[in-house]
Amino acid sequence: MTETRTPALSVAGLSVTFATDSGPVAAVRNVSYEVFPGEVLAIVGESGSGKSVSSRTAIGLLPHTAQVRGLVSIGDSAVTAMTEKQLTALRGGEVSMVFQEPARALDPLFTAGFQIGEALRAHSGMSRKDARAKAIELLRTVGLPDPEHRVDYYPHQLSGGQKQRVMIAIAIACEPKVIIADEPTTALDVTVQAEILELLRDLRDRLGSAIVLITHNMGVVADLADRVVVMRAGEVVEQAPVHELFASPRAEYTRALLDAVPHLGAATIERPVLDPEAEPVLDVSDLVVQFPGPFGRPAFRAVDGVSLRIRPGETLGLVGESGSGKSTIGRCVAALQRPTSGRVLIRGQDIAELSQRKLRPIRRRFGFVFQDPAGSLNPRLTVGECVAEPLVVHGIGDRASVRERVRHMLDDVRLPAGTENRYPHELSGGQRQRVSLARALVLDPDLLVADEPTSALDVSVQAAVLELFADLQRGCGWACLFISHDLAVVDQLADRIMVLRDGTCVEEGDNEQILRNPRHEYTRRLVAAVPVPDPVQQRSRRAENAADRRKSPAPAIELEQ
Repeated sequence: MTETRTPALSVAGLSVTFATDSGPVAAVRNVSYEVFPGEVLAIVGESGSGKSVSSRTAIGLLPHTAQVRGLVSIGDSAVTAMTEKQLTALRGGEVSMVFQEPARALDPLFTAGFQIGEALRAHSGMSRKDARAKAIELLRTVGLPDPEHRVDYYPHQLSGGQKQRVMIAIAIACEPKVIIADEPTTALDVTVQAEILELLRDLRDRLGSAIVLITHNMGVVADLADRVVVMRAGEVVEQAPVHELFASPRAEYTRALLDAVPHLGAATIERPVLDPEAEPVLDVSDLVVQFPGPFGRPAFRAVDGVSLRIRPGETLGLVGESGSGKSTIGRCVAALQRPTSGRVLIRGQDIAELSQRKLRPIRRRFGFVFQDPAGSLNPRLTVGECVAEPLVVHGIGDRASVRERVRHMLDDVRLPAGTENRYPHELSGGQRQRVSLARALVLDPDLLVADEPTSALDVSVQAAVLELFADLQRGCGWACLFISHDLAVVDQLADRIMVLRDGTCVEEGDNEQILRNPRHEYTRRLVAAVPVPDPVQQRSRRAENAADRRKSPAPAIELEQ
């Protein structure tokens, strides 16, 4: 970088304080950094460290309770001095944002194509017909299958990964100078994540866009970032080029973050010795789930003849790309979705045919950690009331014992004292996921269905939560169906792994077989796409994978259904 270059985004002496009923809360304190055209700056740190707050200031999306001091500029324009009208013109055209939770950011009343076209028409005056054609092109660019039809899908018709792709399409629609990507790959499987990173890399190179990457995934940082800012408790603790940061971090906090990153093939959690003769807690046989097609189109088979068994104390990792049927199987196991055919036995009892009245006493035997905590937590209840709700519903304990149990669970998932009195919207995405985990475990279930339980957690808390999973499982002996796209996390926690594609099982076995010696080409693609938290090694792997693809082009594969 030369000294005469003008940064695309400049943050100087930024401090943000929120007014709350309990008094002012300092979220960001004296933060400064710059991002130049064609550069990727990664901002990392634990949930609540101020990563998202500092970056949202650049697009004017802080609530009215925020008091901002300092200067934030896009090019030569001071964002902190703009009126709301000027900010509206800025957003989408000069600077855009990929939000952490696409389910909340997308409007449920409008189709994906309409929402992409809205951004295009607002900044270019494009006609509706041209905007629709451009929306289809953008959906194809971000890897959404069958974009000609899915341009007319509503958000609820898309999987989590598909919604995130629509968000990215909206963000890049007007080719902005600055793209703020807040956890852009959190909801994506590893192969789609690799494609999205390649897309962001192409935008940087082709358009000269500056990218601010907010993430807890250090593999993504190693793969994409040029420089890294490490934040803790609202302050910057270290800034360095990516190679320097990974090779020789100066701050103790940075070293702790890097030590907590899970590495594929380097599991650190000791797994229990299982009894091979034990009766399974969960026994699923020939599960089929079929959804009717819209407007006369054929029915869609989301799960096609899947069978699995999980014994006490065992964790089965369920992996595959978005839309492969992972979450649908999890919902059937938790009696949240009725199968079209097949059996779902929990402790020998088939729950697939039970009425809601007969299911109620059985529900206390399994917990569910949802992929989207913002949608699963009641916004009208405090965090303490959300966690206590299963105990209240099943009539377990008096008020004092319930309160004590809630405090214990919140402490176990590393949430600070007093969190029980706050509301879900007052927490960060990672903090809400920890609340969801505490609620699932509060009944000491026989079976835990965990749907991407660590996807929103920073690496240090993720390591603590995985250790918590293992400790509780060793002590209580519950079985776990662990659904995830993070193969390094699955390697840490699972005893066996099942790989799904298009609703069917393509491969099943222990970790050594699936992750180190996969037999199926699809599994090999998944493993090859996992980013390694080492900039030198990751860029070498990316080059090797690109060379392999050129030598032996993979057949066209529809990633999602």
